[in-house]
Amino acid sequence: MTLSSSKTVDLIPSAVSDFFNADNFFTTRFLPFAAHETIPSANVKETDTQFTIEVAAPGYRKEDLKIRLDESTLTVQAEKQEEKNEEKESYRRREFSYSSFTRSFTLPKSAEGAKAQASYRDGIMTIVVPKKAAEADAPVTQIPVQ
Repeated sequence: MTLSSSKTVDLIPSAVSDFFNADNFFTTRFLPFAAHETIPSANVKETDTQFTIEVAAPGYRKEDLKIRLDESTLTVQAEKQEEKNEEKESYRRREFSYSSFTRSFTLPKSAEGAKAQASYRDGIMTIVVPKKAAEADAPVTQIPVQ
């Protein structure tokens, strides 16, 4: 794919901005071969006791969704494949459909990722990650100077 110099100039500020402003760098705008892979929107909420991550995943079934925890990285994946066959007297049609996404979140040290719980309802996957109990401050000790 070749770009004219005017398009290159227009893309550079946007690409730099998108790269530093989160997940939009690897969208289909930059990767035309990934036409059916999207990055879903997500909300992250924090309270005193937990983190809540909501990922928009409409059109998927609960069985299509996978969540993996690797050390402090929580990865949400979805993959859906459909095949439709239609046969009539004068024609035959066969369609394939494939869509997927992957989204990763780095959990802070205060999160207990192993105790995370997930649910899926009305196209929204909700992942609740509890926070570790606050550690008591170490007592202050006086050290004599000799």
